[in-house]
Amino acid sequence: MKLVEDRPAGIPVTRACDAVGVSRATLYRRHVEPPTVEKKSTRTASHRRLCEQEEQQLLDVLRSPEFADQPPREVYATLLERGIYLASIRTMYRVLARVGEVRERRNQRRAGKHAMPSLTATGPNQVWTWDITKLATASKGAFLQAYVIIDLFSRFVVGWLVAEKESEHLAARLFARSIAQRCVKPGLIVHADRGSAMKSDTLAELLAALGATRSFSRPRVSNDNAFSESQFKTLKYQPDYPVYFTGLAHARAWLQSFFGWHNDEHHHTGLALFTPSDVYHGRVEAVAQQRQSALDAAYARHPERFPNGPPVVMRPPTEVHINHVLPEHQAAASRLTQQPSGATP
Repeated sequence: MKLVEDRPAGIPVTRACDAVGVSRATLYRRHVEPPTVEKKSTRTASHRRLCEQEEQQLLDVLRSPEFADQPPREVYATLLERGIYLASIRTMYRVLARVGEVRERRNQRRAGKHAMPSLTATGPNQVWTWDITKLATASKGAFLQAYVIIDLFSRFVVGWLVAEKESEHLAARLFARSIAQRCVKPGLIVHADRGSAMKSDTLAELLAALGATRSFSRPRVSNDNAFSESQFKTLKYQPDYPVYFTGLAHARAWLQSFFGWHNDEHHHTGLALFTPSDVYHGRVEAVAQQRQSALDAAYARHPERFPNGPPVVMRPPTEVHINHVLPEHQAAASRLTQQPSGATP
């Protein structure tokens, strides 16, 4: 700043400031006296405002058990119907704001903490996941409900139905039929989201009687039931999927054909291109031997086309997980859970 102030005559302030890397505003502020503190303007209180006694009376009413969880508009209307006027709605808000009580006045339920589900299937009929999806119909605003149960390990559709409504009794009937048809032994885990049919007492009692336990996704976390969501995407992205179904008969006929294809013909990417039926019914090794024979013959004819050596048929995974938690992470979580209160992790 000293260099700028002592610059030779004829050199503009702008050029001098640019040369030393300072702004003109900084230079000007250096020569300006500190601003004098202005007196705060005093505002005359309105002659219409409530006096202290009236304001306290209003607060007592707003804080009373009858109105403690009611908004000012409701309080205002209720008092008027009783022939009482204490203040306008705006004044009620203004008085509440002055004492820091402008907020949601109703009692709020605390958000629950839901544990992340972690499931593992090492074979068929250990974990089933299910969900309900809407099927659009030709009638505007009308939908059919498709209930679909898949086996987690094999992605095999073990049961399904289509109905005009979502019902806990239909869900219970579907599970009773599917468990009996698949000869499932006690120990099955049934995973779903938190829909009304999924959490119903009717279904809970049925599954308990059959020796099955329930598992639920966390609220608003679709990835906790990703296998059912993915299956619905496969269903609705089929080239011949109808934009609208004409009715129950149409929907049942189309889904019958789709699930037949899905189980017996669809070479699933997540199953190393085996079909769900191959994995569910234990035909993987027999099919793998046929594939291996074809690959061995191709390698014998043209080994140069396989730079990485003889090809080997890939097998489906031996474990399928929902939210897989590594053992070391489980151990760390267990240590934190067992830590004494007040200790520092």
